[in-house]
Amino acid sequence: MSGRSKRAPVRGYGITRWGRSFVDVVEAGADHRHITGARRYFRDRHVDDLSIGDGRITSSVRGSQLDPFDVILRTRPVDPATVIALLRAEGSVDDLLALARGEQPNTLGGLIAPTESADVESSCSCPDDAPRCIHVLATAFEVSAEIDRRPTALLQVMGTDLPELLAVAGADRDDGAAAPAVDGEVIPTDFYGDGITYPPPPAVPPVDALADLDAAALRVALRASGVPATQVAEAVDDLATFYAELRRRG
Repeated sequence: MSGRSKRAPVRGYGITRWGRSFVDVVEAGADHRHITGARRYFRDRHVDDLSIGDGRITSSVRGSQLDPFDVILRTRPVDPATVIALLRAEGSVDDLLALARGEQPNTLGGLIAPTESADVESSCSCPDDAPRCIHVLATAFEVSAEIDRRPTALLQVMGTDLPELLAVAGADRDDGAAAPAVDGEVIPTDFYGDGITYPPPPAVPPVDALADLDAAALRVALRASGVPATQVAEAVDDLATFYAELRRRG
């Protein structure tokens, strides 16, 4: 029997551009001690009942007291019409379809993501009067991880969603502007409507994710997510195990 203790899977946040852009503006108002404590809360899954919707995020965070603390984050909402107008000006309306494919297009991200600490207001029922308490930061880390997994979550965080942006893009075509398209294919106005037949997804060749990743960049990402330097090698081994299982099941 191996003497190596079994560890919980390593958790990360802010691994993608959009996930990092959100957490950066929240961390900007926090000190190192609070950030370190929040990373521990995140790794140990102290955040419960996370809810993301329409510019308002709520959670319940287990802290140093018997009862959990209630956290609320509110963001400065974006205006969908302005976002679409700016996308058209940049010639980047195709970013909407890229987002629908699970990508994080640069131009859309720059228009949607918060850019300064004041874009995300926070409150917590704990007695800590720091600008960003541990419970607020841990909640922000969970939100960042959700954005990493599901890029459209950033739209919800900022008070809109993909169907709304697509509806605005379709509604303002009366001015003669072309409908959003990728490779000549027009995005239907009723993107999630009934009766629309979508083409099959493109074939994705099998890849070995860890072999294709830059090893140095992976180590940096793991460290940034809160993995101690002494556990980076073990975290990489865990990732290799997870990817092998995904390939086996795929």
